[in-house]
Amino acid sequence: MSAVWRASRAAVRRRRLQTFVIGLVVLCSTTTVLLALGLLDAASSPFDKAYAAHRGPHTVATFDTAKASPEQLARTARRPGVEAAAGPFEQRVLDVPAGWLWMAGGSLTVVGRADPGGPVDRIELLEGRWATAPGEIVVGWNVYGSPGPRVLGTRLEVRGSAPLTVVGVAASASRSAGAWVSPEQMAALRPSAAQMLYRFTHSSTDAELSAALAGATAGLPEGAVTGAQTHLALQQAFSSLADAYLPFMTLFGVLGLLVSALIVGNVVSGAVVSGYRHIGVLKALGFTPNQVVTVYLTMTAVPAVVGAVLGTLLGNALAVPVLRVAFSGIETGRATVGDVGAWVSVVCLLGMPALVLLTALVPALRAHRLPAARAISAGGAPRTGRGLRVQRLLGGTRLPRAVSLGLGQPFARPGRTLMTMAAIVLGVTTVTLATGLTSTMLAFGEAGRGGGGARIHVAAGGPLNERPAPVLGDGPTEERLRSLPGATGVRARGLAQVSLVGQVRPVFANFYRGDDPAAAGRIARGREARAAGEITAGPAFLTQNGLKVGDRVTLAMNGRQVAATVVGELVEGNARALDATWQTFLRLSPEAGAAEYEVRLAAGADVAAYVEAAEAIDPGLRVSVLDGRNAGTVTVVAFSSVFTVLLSIVAALGVFNTVLLSVRERRRDLGMLKSIGMTPRQVVAMTVTSVAGLGAVGGLLGVPLGLAAHRLVVDNVGVVTFPESMKDVWDAPLLTGLLLAGIVISVLGALVPARSAARMTIASALHTE
Repeated sequence: MSAVWRASRAAVRRRRLQTFVIGLVVLCSTTTVLLALGLLDAASSPFDKAYAAHRGPHTVATFDTAKASPEQLARTARRPGVEAAAGPFEQRVLDVPAGWLWMAGGSLTVVGRADPGGPVDRIELLEGRWATAPGEIVVGWNVYGSPGPRVLGTRLEVRGSAPLTVVGVAASASRSAGAWVSPEQMAALRPSAAQMLYRFTHSSTDAELSAALAGATAGLPEGAVTGAQTHLALQQAFSSLADAYLPFMTLFGVLGLLVSALIVGNVVSGAVVSGYRHIGVLKALGFTPNQVVTVYLTMTAVPAVVGAVLGTLLGNALAVPVLRVAFSGIETGRATVGDVGAWVSVVCLLGMPALVLLTALVPALRAHRLPAARAISAGGAPRTGRGLRVQRLLGGTRLPRAVSLGLGQPFARPGRTLMTMAAIVLGVTTVTLATGLTSTMLAFGEAGRGGGGARIHVAAGGPLNERPAPVLGDGPTEERLRSLPGATGVRARGLAQVSLVGQVRPVFANFYRGDDPAAAGRIARGREARAAGEITAGPAFLTQNGLKVGDRVTLAMNGRQVAATVVGELVEGNARALDATWQTFLRLSPEAGAAEYEVRLAAGADVAAYVEAAEAIDPGLRVSVLDGRNAGTVTVVAFSSVFTVLLSIVAALGVFNTVLLSVRERRRDLGMLKSIGMTPRQVVAMTVTSVAGLGAVGGLLGVPLGLAAHRLVVDNVGVVTFPESMKDVWDAPLLTGLLLAGIVISVLGALVPARSAARMTIASALHTE
């Protein structure tokens, strides 16, 4: 074994470039595999994992403190069926002025809590510290977007109390509150409600949760429970956003695993095959066949282990930002999103070296059976019978001689050629899929936005938000908003809870009137609702209620009923909401008024001036600028770009290794070609052409696979129905560019070894002959 170890170390030192290439390929592949496995792990029930890590409550219950004392509420935590509980926490809803923390204004639920820990709803402190003294408040990051140092120190004016200073930013999985203060400060705010957070032993369905809450609160006075929010509602809210892009990420993860395994196999097996001559020399010196196999396994294991360790470290460093981008729409805080499970690192640390050893074992065992003389002969140069025949056939064409020689070289090593081409095909497939998904998601992000200038959201006060209603009333308010400079259209929206006759569960209905130039862009099938009794809904709503375009339902509200027809399916929509016309709203509620307005401004209009003018119309209006971004679009575009770059680099490294081995094996041929007059440029052309052909074939095969994968994914997203206009994103120039992607990957991988071959002198090429 001492001789085996010395021979292995000598081979590693002598073949520095080969050792470096193996280590680099394993490093990049390990990084890709770790991200892919981390993605697949995170994509399997991300909400449940994040919620469990936060010990999120199954139910957040609100109580009237005038009817239930703190002692009575505390006793509910010990009732049968309650697994764990936290509280009671006193609660008050504060009126937040417009502009505070860049909010549009409105209400903010504040809870008095001594610390962020506890058996239920562990709150993650993101910035600053917890509120422990009077006059301090910690705000939830979801209240205004993302945390930042400039938030700390901001003051909130509270009517009837001293101002509150922001000392921290935190995230709650349950969204149980928008902000937290100390219990002493909450007492000064004169709370009127209390909050209990429960985890129940049975919590899989709404029925189980309702029964568990009823059992826990059975001894309380009637009317003590004023509200309840379940984790199933949060899960549904998350799924409606995340399910749209989780299939995309899963497919990228699988592609990452396949490409990495192919490239590692190609690189390692090629390294062993190129060392047949060295194997023959070792056998001639007295090494046994088993010792020779051990030498080559050790020689490849050393860079593989180093590459796996570095790749795991790099992958873990990249996983946090990449996966947080991937799950940027998650509604459960940020604690576990982006964290990779320990098992993923263990699999990469052990699995990648094992893959390298298994890949090296196959050609090493083949060399194990070869006699020394035959091994030396096999290692002198690749078998070129098939390659020479193809080169002779191509030589009879009008192709330049360097090109015909290059096109024939892949046939000399068909096994290596097939593995390299498979990696190129998957690389082109990834580029095609990423291009298609990006185009589809960009179109999806623009659906219903109508282009043009900014969109302004105007919320009217009323009983639902406990703010004074506009003095002008619904109609005059809309007219004033429409008359302000810069406005090109106004759409009013009314919101009401209605029932579908024959269905037990109530639904929410959005009733619209006014200008909506982008309405058609939100329709996947059918058309938009235009008249009384016409409704549209998203795929999730239609599926859950067993409906399709053309079906008839009956809407009921306040004792009135309206027969309605489903005339269109929206691209997306809430699973519990439908859209209808204003005429339908008036039939159900003749005194109905708008709850909010959406104003579209002309391109280049002064947004700030319009907001200021709209706020001056009436004190009952809250005005804000709508964010034009779509979380799903940002996620898919960013993530597909990251994986496309990674897989393209890995595929290019595979080509680099193939060309490098080919150049080393054909040193003698290169020397002879140079001796009869081949120029360095012709050497580069020949070397690059040897893989450019593979790239062209890879493009021809990879583009159809990418098109099929794109169609498969976009046709099977349950919460989004993409219309054909969003799926048909291909045109002739784009497809032509994608066909060239395989050639680009091949050329980029081949340039460095090709230039090295061009600089090789005749003497050095023939030195070993």
